Amino acid sequence: MKPLTDGYKKAAAEKALDLVQDGMLVGLGSGTTARFFTEGLGRRVAKGMKVRGVPTSRATAELAAGLGIPILTELVGQIDLSVDGADEVDPALNLIKGRGGALSREKLVAAASKRFVVVVDDSKLVKQLGAGVLPVEVLPFLWRSTAERLTALGVSLVLRGGEEVPYVTDNGNLILDVTVDGGIKNPADFGFELKKVTGVVEHGLFVDMTDTVIVAGPEGPKAIGRPSGTARTA
Repeated sequence: MKPLTDGYKKAAAEKALDLVQDGMLVGLGSGTTARFFTEGLGRRVAKGMKVRGVPTSRATAELAAGLGIPILTELVGQIDLSVDGADEVDPALNLIKGRGGALSREKLVAAASKRFVVVVDDSKLVKQLGAGVLPVEVLPFLWRSTAERLTALGVSLVLRGGEEVPYVTDNGNLILDVTVDGGIKNPADFGFELKKVTGVVEHGLFVDMTDTVIVAGPEGPKAIGRPSGTARTA
C-alpha cells in the first residue's frame, strides 16, 4: 500500500505548490507529505522562483538548504503561507500532529502564518480526533511528575522511545504519547487542560488553526476549506 499512499501524498503536495507565489515566505512542514512539498519547492527554486523558507524541524532545514531554498529561523511579522502534513484531520479541520516529533515548532510556524494549509492522503481523515496517540512534549526535568499530572486527566501514556533511550525533540525535550479512551470529544477544551499541566511544553492538538486541507485519494486531490461560520483563531 505504501507506493499507492505515497502517490496520493505527492499529488496533495503538488496541488499545494500551486499556492506558492514568487517572493513568498513559506513555512516548510515536517513528515513525508511535507517533504514532497519541500522537494517540489526546491525544483521551482532551481528554475528561478524566489522564495524563502521557515523550517519546522532540523531535518526540514537540512533538506531545504540542500535544495537551495534560503531559510530563516527567526522572523518579525508573518509567514505568507505554511504547508504541513497531519496525523489526523477531523471534519472541522482540527488536527493531531507531532507523531514525527516536531509539534512545537510546527505549531509556532502555523500560528505565525497568514494561511496554514495541510496536505494529507485520505487515510488521515477521521470523524473524531484521538484514533491514535496524541503527542505531548514535556520538559525532561521531573518528567515523571508531569506524567502523573497528565494521567490525572484520565488518560494513559508512554514515554516515546522508552526510558533507556528516550526520543529527544529538536528542542531538547521528551514526548509522552497519550491515549484517550473513546477519542477526544472536545479538542479545544482538552487542549486547554493539557496546557495547564505544569511541565507540558506543547501538545499535538491544532484547533481552529487550519485554513485549508488538501486531501488526495483515488479520485485525485481536492481542497477542503473551513466549515462555514468558523473562524481561525491563530
